[in-house]
Amino acid sequence: MSRLAAYIALPSLLLTGACMPPRPAAPAPALSATVAEAEAPAAPDPARQQAAKAQEAEAVAAAMLQIRRAKTDYRIAPADLISVTVYQDPEMNRKVRVNANGTVSLLLVGAVKIGGMTLLEAQAAIEAKLSKFLVSPQAALFIEEYGNKTIFVMGEVQKPGSYVIPTESRMTLLEAISTAGGFTPIAAQHLTRVLRNVNGANVTYNIDVRQITQQGQKDKDMILEPNDVIFVPQSFF
Repeated sequence: MSRLAAYIALPSLLLTGACMPPRPAAPAPALSATVAEAEAPAAPDPARQQAAKAQEAEAVAAAMLQIRRAKTDYRIAPADLISVTVYQDPEMNRKVRVNANGTVSLLLVGAVKIGGMTLLEAQAAIEAKLSKFLVSPQAALFIEEYGNKTIFVMGEVQKPGSYVIPTESRMTLLEAISTAGGFTPIAAQHLTRVLRNVNGANVTYNIDVRQITQQGQKDKDMILEPNDVIFVPQSFF
C-alpha cells in the first residue's frame, strides 16, 4: 500500500474503532465461603455469657460479705474518724480522730484509749470514763470515716482480692487495677464496673478503661471510696 493510501485508510479505522461497543469488564471474583465465614463476627456463646454473669454475682456477693463482716467485727484503728453521741447531754457530742496511739480526746474525761476495740467495746470504755462525771451515761459510737480504706478488685485481674488505700492517700480506678496485677488477657476492659453504696442504695458506674488508657480521658479515672467493688468481666470474643 502506498503512503497516500495509508493516510486515507487511517481515519476510517479510527472511526470504526470508536463506534465499537466497549468490552464488558471481567466480573469480580466471588469470595469463597471460607473467607466470608472468617470475616463474619462470631456470635456470643450463651453458656459463656451465663457463666460470666454467675461469676460476677459470686464475686460481688463475696465482696459484700467481707464488707458486712468488716463492719461487724471491725476494730478501731489510728486515723479513724469516730462520731460520739452522749444521750441527754448534747454538749458532749463530737467527732474525734483516733491518734497514732489509739486514743481520742473527749470533753470532761480527756484521753480514752479505744484503738484495737470493737465499737461496742469502745462504747463501754467511754461510758465507764463518763460515769465518773455523769449518772448512768449512755454513749453511741459510729465510724464516720475509716483510716484504713479497703476496696475490692474482682473478676478478670491477675490478683483479685481486697486492697487497703493508704492512710491520708487516695486511689484511682487505674491504680487499683494496677495494684491487682493488671488485666488478664481475656478481660473486657470496656465493660469495667465500679459498684458503690450511696446512702444505702447500690449504684453501678460503667467505665470503658480504654478511654482512659488509649484516648487519654483522665477525667474518667474515678477516685475510689472505701468499700468500692471493682468488677472486670470476661470478654465473650
